[in-house]
Amino acid sequence: MQDVLTMILAGGRGSRLEPLTRDRAKPAVPFGGQYRIIDFALSNCINSGLRRILVLTQYKMLSLDRHINSGWHFLYRDLGEYVDVVPPQQRIHEQWYQGTADAIYQNIYAIEQENPRDVLVLSGDHIYKMNFRTMINAHRERDADLTIACLPVSLDQARHFGIMEIDADSRVTGFVEKPKDTQSTPCRNGQALASMGIYVFRTREMYDRLCEDAGAPGSSHDFGKNVIPKMIEDGNVYAYPFQDENRKASAYWRDVGTIDSYFHANMDLIHVDPDLNLYDTTWPIRSAPRSDPPPKFVFGEPGIGADVRRGEATDSLVCSGSIISGGHVHRCIIARKVRVNSFALVEDSIVFEGVSIGRHARIRKTIIDKGVTIPPRVHIGYDHEIDRARGFTISEEGVVVIAKGENVDADAPLGRGVHR
Repeated sequence: MQDVLTMILAGGRGSRLEPLTRDRAKPAVPFGGQYRIIDFALSNCINSGLRRILVLTQYKMLSLDRHINSGWHFLYRDLGEYVDVVPPQQRIHEQWYQGTADAIYQNIYAIEQENPRDVLVLSGDHIYKMNFRTMINAHRERDADLTIACLPVSLDQARHFGIMEIDADSRVTGFVEKPKDTQSTPCRNGQALASMGIYVFRTREMYDRLCEDAGAPGSSHDFGKNVIPKMIEDGNVYAYPFQDENRKASAYWRDVGTIDSYFHANMDLIHVDPDLNLYDTTWPIRSAPRSDPPPKFVFGEPGIGADVRRGEATDSLVCSGSIISGGHVHRCIIARKVRVNSFALVEDSIVFEGVSIGRHARIRKTIIDKGVTIPPRVHIGYDHEIDRARGFTISEEGVVVIAKGENVDADAPLGRGVHR
């Protein structure tokens, strides 16, 4: 696959994931304790034999840039292998990226320099396992100008996706980006065929189409809204059904674009048989290597109940460097370098790196962002009125989110929080 250039769109703002995206781009949001969301796209590339990768960044890129530089520079540049971060450079005009197609167009010089046979374009903010090699091979066998990865979705979900219509040979005959009227959406057995935002372009065709779109008056310079519909009219465009490498009964692909969808996708990982298998060594998910010590669980008093000083975690993931020091953790994702102090109880929660939870604190159904300190005896997730008074975010399904850098004041009336 040395004749393929991969371009990952990783500049998304992720506004529906705020406050987790207040200080970082969506692809940089932690997932599963020790990963970032972008690790799944990058791992799929490496596992597929793709070694020429450009990550196009834009919105609050510092966290993402640091992560990629610390964890994804193990390839051999002398052999033409790399994962490079590419911020907006204003090579063509003085504006930031105006859309997905414009992001590629503004970096068209990189395509010209590499001169690949095909260009793989994908998003850096989805959770899934996929072998891109088989998609690229199918693209070449059909002599396609563009191949679009797709999967079936229910009609009530169709309004969130680009929806395709195909013929018996999988040639795309129609495409509507996020249709408002889902009742008239083409469907089969109550399901519509949705684009996954994963594209394989013939390089020369991509070059011509992007240049054409760049000069089109009124274009929003978006693949789904502008480039793809135009290509369907006079190009050779095919659909490619999602081939899942997760090795489960049903295909796994998650957008995690809201707090609730993000919470559910994480909490699935603690099940005995989760939908997403992170332990499959045939398709590993990589991330930045760490040299932390192992997690530690200390104090082991006998007995039952919250007043027993015993460091324990059940039905949970606990990452390296964390210390459960006499506290109780149940159904949680605990990231690296977290400390849960004596008699604290943390349930159904996601705790990011470097969080400290004080003695006798009670945490339930809460996402705590990086570096937050929870004072002793504070209760969070038990009374949403109090949590809102503290300034915390509450999702539609009642997940409390404490933003990065939030200072939780244990002495204020109603536990009111003061932002640092």
